Parts: sequence; C-alpha cells; structure tokens
Amino acid sequence: MTRWLMAVLVLAGSAQAQTIAVPPSASKPEMAALHYDLRPRQIAEGTWVIEGAVQDFSRANGCNIINTAFIASGAGVVVINTGPSRLYGEQQRRAIEGITREPVVRVLELNLHPDYFFGNQAWADRPTQALAGSIAGMRAEGGAYADNLYRLCGDWMRGTESTPAREAVLPQTLPLGQHTLELMRLQGHTGDDLVLLDRRTGVLFAGGLVFAERVPTTPHADFERWLASLDALEKLITSGQVKTVVPSHGPVHSGLAGVRQTRDWLRWLTTLMQESAERGLDLGEVLSTPVPERFKRWAAQPAELHRSLTQWYPRYEQRALAGAASGR
Repeated sequence: MTRWLMAVLVLAGSAQAQTIAVPPSASKPEMAALHYDLRPRQIAEGTWVIEGAVQDFSRANGCNIINTAFIASGAGVVVINTGPSRLYGEQQRRAIEGITREPVVRVLELNLHPDYFFGNQAWADRPTQALAGSIAGMRAEGGAYADNLYRLCGDWMRGTESTPAREAVLPQTLPLGQHTLELMRLQGHTGDDLVLLDRRTGVLFAGGLVFAERVPTTPHADFERWLASLDALEKLITSGQVKTVVPSHGPVHSGLAGVRQTRDWLRWLTTLMQESAERGLDLGEVLSTPVPERFKRWAAQPAELHRSLTQWYPRYEQRALAGAASGR
C-alpha cells in the first residue's frame, strides 16, 4: 500500500467518533399488506420518534429509512417530516392519533429530500411548512424524486404524488403550549437545512446535517458549509442546551457522536477526492479505494460512497486540471 493511500485511510483517525449502538428495528414492515408497522417511541416529555431502518432504500423496508417525530405541546401537535410515501403519511397520522388527542397544528419538513415530505398528501388539511429554499427544491425536483422512488420502492409508493410543503417558515422562536421551539436555518447538507431545538426537553432535531452509523447522502451538498454547520451544532450541544440528538437517518443518541461521525466522513471523503484528483487518478481507481475500518460497518456502504464519488469526483478533477493549467 502506498504511503499516500495509507494517509487517506487513516485521515482523522486520531479524532474518529465513538460508535453509536443501533437498536433492532421495532417495526416489521409487511410488504403484502403495505403496512409499515410504525411504532412511536417516547424519548422525552411530549416527544415521540418513529424510527426508520438504518439502511438504504429497499422494498423490504418499505423505503422507510427516515426518522419522523411529533411533539404534543399541550396546545397542539407539531409533526416533523412525513416520510417517503402517501401510505406512510396516512399510517403516521393514525399512529399519532393513537398516542394523543391533541390536534396537529403544523407539519415541519427539515429539507427538500423526498422522504421528508412525500407523506404530505395525508396532511392536506394541515399547514405543511419548510424553509423557502426547501420548498423551491421540492417543486423543482419532486417529479424526478417520484420517478426514482417508484422504481426503488414499487407498490409502497401506490397513489403517491409529490406534494411540496405549502408554507414557507422563517427561523424563529416558537412558543407552543408547554414547549418553546427554536427553528434554525443552517446549510450544507442542502441549501436550506431546518434544525429544530425544543428548549423544554433539550431534544435537537438535526435533520440531514447529522447522520449516525450511516453513510451521509450528498446530492445537494456544500461540503464547506456542511462542516461549518456541524461546528455550530457542536457548540450548541456542548453548551448544555441539548440532551438528545435526533438525526433524520440513524439512531437517536446523546452527545457529539453523530456530529463527529458525520464530520469524520466528510473530511475523509473530500480529502480522498482532492488528493486523488491531484494525483491524476480516474474515477474507477478512486471507486476501488479501500474504506477505512471505522466506516465499513455503516449502513448504505458502499452504495452511498459510490453515489457521492460518481457525482462529485469529476468536479474535483476539473479543479485539479484548472489548477495545473494556471500553474504552468
């Protein structure tokens, strides 16, 4: 193994994040019945998470790989993310009604990706809200998302149409019943990443900025801004305001483990691409690079890595070529 490759493999190894336990999935999707078997789990006062599989999209898991949530505030329920399909949204709504009689007063979607909002048809009579940039992205890319998910998920998508959030929400402090919700706008995973902190319970809904025990998805990434957002989240967590972190993908956890895992991956990935491009390696060679041991167990490996490299590596090659040309 070359010295360069060894350096890439161990990059950030001295600061690698701790492992987060992945509990066995509580839900057992029934494909024949198209039943997600959603099981809300209470994680704090008035706060429940419906955990998705820590996997990649598949028909076996109903393409349910996202964590959705709801907060019963005493003055109405806030729903966070609506899942990958109309069926999910309908079953999510029934699951919430089985827990609380409080009415749903708003539905928040943390970014533009399809499993954050493709359940919106089930919430047509409630305000569905997201940051303005997310809504624009939902409108622009919803048709392509639907085509892709119908291909991947089959009958689980039955009757699903892309239904973007209808109302733009601004960063704000939102008093609601016994809870105070801090809505924050960050960037990096997408152009508009909504993060929600419940100041009563200390639960942080980090959206797609934090992945845990899963390879991060990067189709709309700005890597520098993403790393800056992770720094901001680390400061928030270490300030003592956060007791529980809910990533959109991966297990609920406490502390900095998810932030550090995500940062570790992004630094390794971008360094791999930059140094490979500077060395003149082609995409095929980069795709065959061994993954460091600490990442091998993560869900969606190596498929998500290959998607990221296929999308982003040509841009690093172009930069390297431009830099070489300007240096002559």
